[in-house]
Amino acid sequence: MSRPSARTQILSRLYKNAGAIAPYTPKAEPWVPPSLAPAERVTRFIELMEAMRSEVYRVQGDGWVEILRDLLKTREMATMAYGKGSWCGTLLEKSWEEKPHPTDLIPWIEDVESFRDELFGINAGITTTMGGIAEAAALILWPSREEPRLLSLVPPVHIALVKATEILTSFPEAIKKLDWAKKAPTNSLLISGPSKTADIELILQFGVHGPTDLIVFVID
Repeated sequence: MSRPSARTQILSRLYKNAGAIAPYTPKAEPWVPPSLAPAERVTRFIELMEAMRSEVYRVQGDGWVEILRDLLKTREMATMAYGKGSWCGTLLEKSWEEKPHPTDLIPWIEDVESFRDELFGINAGITTTMGGIAEAAALILWPSREEPRLLSLVPPVHIALVKATEILTSFPEAIKKLDWAKKAPTNSLLISGPSKTADIELILQFGVHGPTDLIVFVID
């Protein structure tokens, strides 16, 4: 009888001992989400947002309206879309009524199909947010009938308003604070800067699939 080959002998020993050796399971320490003090959250959020080429302004109260008016005029933006009925929309309408401005305010008051052609010709879109995430430098948007997703996606400039008190440390904290276990949105958005991709030769490119500029007002 011929002897089994070396390969057969090795495989035979492996099969025989396969169940005798317990698989290695590395020990994982319990993960605890980071926690930052309120002031640290805002500082961290702004630092990381600016690192991703976002333009961030920290303002008091309704001071963002005047800064926005100056930005729109300096950059010669002819049109800006906003959600009619939103709290920021009410402030914008009041400001434009009191002091005329060269930028036309375009309210979103129709459905997508009716507004589509006009929207693709608008220079900027402004939205409110549900808050921000410091560790991810992300804005949390929950699109609604007043402020649909397209307001932050189609115009080349997206302007976002986030209250400093609503900036949280981490995504797990946001899920808990916003009680998403009971009322998770059907289309929540996390925006961490202008649109970008690294699909092109693994080099990070900005302004590819959406707005080329993100302007963020952190409101105290």
